[in-house]
Amino acid sequence: MHRRFGFPVYTSLVSYSRRDLALLFPSLAAAAASAEPNAPLASHAYRFEDLPVRSSGPASQRRVLEGETRAGYALELHESEIPAGEAPHPPHRHVHDELVLILEGTVEVTIAGATTRLGPGSVAYFASNDEHGLRNAGATPARYFVVALGRDK
Repeated sequence: MHRRFGFPVYTSLVSYSRRDLALLFPSLAAAAASAEPNAPLASHAYRFEDLPVRSSGPASQRRVLEGETRAGYALELHESEIPAGEAPHPPHRHVHDELVLILEGTVEVTIAGATTRLGPGSVAYFASNDEHGLRNAGATPARYFVVALGRDK
């Protein structure tokens, strides 16, 4: 420690110039502004052809929406397609709940070791922390919507 203008000045391993601080403060302000809670999901119509496609393992996905409802409930929706004989990922579990709505194809859904075959129009519900998996059991691609409800915290 040394003194400057009669006040103690502590030195550390890190020192910042006025220029460094001038660059740092606007960045901190921008980060604080972006850390504010997101606005709730707004009403909106989503055209399938406008949703970008991304690959995730053997599956392709179109993310539709992700956010919170006005009541503060986390909601995520995407459409997935998996080739015949494939699974999007190994059986797993998570805190959030999921609904799977089958659009096309035939899938086998496994919940806690029990397997059920589902076709178009069928629905599967995966409760929080139940081990579950899905596999395309048909000869054609399977398409389905996944609605995730809640958070994994």
